[in-house]
Amino acid sequence: MRKTPLDSWIRDRLTLGSHMPLTRSLMEDYQLAKLREVVAYLKESNPFYRALLPVSFDPFTMDFEAFSHLPFTYPRDLSSVGIGMVSASLNDITRIVTLNTSGTTGDEKRVFFTEEDMELTIDFFRVGMLTMVEKGATVIIFLPGKKPDSVGDLLARALERLGVEAVIHGPVTDIAAARDEILSHTSPCLVGIPTQILSIARSDAPQKTIPKGWVDSVLLSTDYIPLSITKALDELWGCKVFCHYGMTEMGLGGGVECEARAGCHMREADLYVEIIDPLTGVPVEDGVSGEVVFTTLTRRGMPLLRYRTGDVAGFLPGPCPCGSVIKRLGKVLGRLGAEVRLKNGLNITLQDLDETLFSVDGVLNYLAEIAHDDGKNRLYLTFYTAGSKKHEVPAKVREALSQSPTLRRAFEQGGLSLGGVELTCQDWITTGVRKRMIVDRRVAV
Repeated sequence: MRKTPLDSWIRDRLTLGSHMPLTRSLMEDYQLAKLREVVAYLKESNPFYRALLPVSFDPFTMDFEAFSHLPFTYPRDLSSVGIGMVSASLNDITRIVTLNTSGTTGDEKRVFFTEEDMELTIDFFRVGMLTMVEKGATVIIFLPGKKPDSVGDLLARALERLGVEAVIHGPVTDIAAARDEILSHTSPCLVGIPTQILSIARSDAPQKTIPKGWVDSVLLSTDYIPLSITKALDELWGCKVFCHYGMTEMGLGGGVECEARAGCHMREADLYVEIIDPLTGVPVEDGVSGEVVFTTLTRRGMPLLRYRTGDVAGFLPGPCPCGSVIKRLGKVLGRLGAEVRLKNGLNITLQDLDETLFSVDGVLNYLAEIAHDDGKNRLYLTFYTAGSKKHEVPAKVREALSQSPTLRRAFEQGGLSLGGVELTCQDWITTGVRKRMIVDRRVAV
């Protein structure tokens, strides 16, 4: 098994010799030096951070313990402070990304990047893709890529540096067209949104199907990645399925799996990532889940200090089976506050539903809503299914729900009942990249 290519990339960033192994001690020495630099830069260049940081705080004597006591920043700061969080000259800003608060209709957030910031992302994409492709390969990008510096455009530019053909298809809006694109290339690697790639694989609308073994590999990104979806793609296409973790605020790229597919190796040369107890704010040990918090180490346009993502995950303990000591982020379990609370202290999450419902053959996607009807909490599910599986799905869904320990407890002890299961054999696609959620209609908006 090859070591993650991020290992040699980060070793070069640390200016270590080619025969000098990367160790956690060397990695931490580098990160502490970068943290001191970025905190000093923010304190000097940005009024928002100058007011946020303690007046007498000396960044150059700071250790990790002292850093862990610095204030957090939040998504709401990007909305309310906005351009006030930019530390570089506005003349140096070349890309502004506007996005809604994840999973809500809240205020827009804007993230600012310099050309150098974008270059760091391209370089991360270039190295991260080496696990999946080599010179002469083809990658079909089912992500937004028409605009300059969009995620698809940056990925395409990174692949060109590897001598890899990059085909920007864009988000899937037509399954037949997506399949034609895939079948027009030999052994392609696909990059896309989990539910959209699953829909390509499972839909049986009257069109050419993709034979097992045709697709070489798949990289899933932009949304939570249920294990049930990666397993389904493994089985249907006989290819390796890799996961990427990132968000716009991170600079689009955060971490990517290696050949071991045992957690996402983080972009530790550019990001310092913490896992904290969301209630106390105290960092937790590896192996314990908490809220993902990150600090940018090398960004100049809009550096972020201890930014709370709201994502729930944990670092996997110990070195990776590939041999690298780069920290690995385990599976994202959901978002803080996104669970649906029931009686007796029970709740259900999107992850609970994803792992259960996407395991049902024929399910392409679904919508979940919780309503309070006739004095009961009722779960309403709308499924988008492959046409030939439509009549089988309801019974299989009910069986899957009864076999999930968490969901079974919700029905038996949490006062939840199944309000209805609706089906459509229409090939339904969500073209946006906003993260999915359970719609809770129990509280009037």
